[in-house]
Amino acid sequence: MKRLSGTEVAEYFRRSYTAADGLWFMKVEEAFSFDTALEIDNQVWKVLPKIQARMLKSMLNLDNGIQGLYEGITTRLTLEGFEFEAEKGDDGFKVFIKKCPWNELMIKSGREYLSEKISSLICKTENSVWASEFGDIPFLLEKQICKNAEGCVLQFGSKS
Repeated sequence: MKRLSGTEVAEYFRRSYTAADGLWFMKVEEAFSFDTALEIDNQVWKVLPKIQARMLKSMLNLDNGIQGLYEGITTRLTLEGFEFEAEKGDDGFKVFIKKCPWNELMIKSGREYLSEKISSLICKTENSVWASEFGDIPFLLEKQICKNAEGCVLQFGSKS
């Protein structure tokens, strides 16, 4: 019997995680409504990033502050399959997302028309929670792929 490599195991869990998130949303939407599913999803994304941030802080031995957040966010984005660049400033950093796996899933599932509404809420919630786990660090979602921008621009901390 073939054994899975560490990369294959990670891919299995990443795909399972994204599939479970999408299926859960669609089942709540079927049972109630899109707006109810979105509100409940937002509540989930107020908690899940706390768990993720605390886990990566522990695993990577990250400190609070902008440098720890930078390492945590860039690690998370890499693990989740984003294509991005990050640019450090004096008191903050920006992330330029070229390809978002969540947006790609929305397109693939034929639900691209919902992507802007979902991500405008969830991306702000998720990244704000991440920032708060590393201190009193402001977050601003400057641009979004799902709003016809070339990419997403996430600003953590002061303007670069």
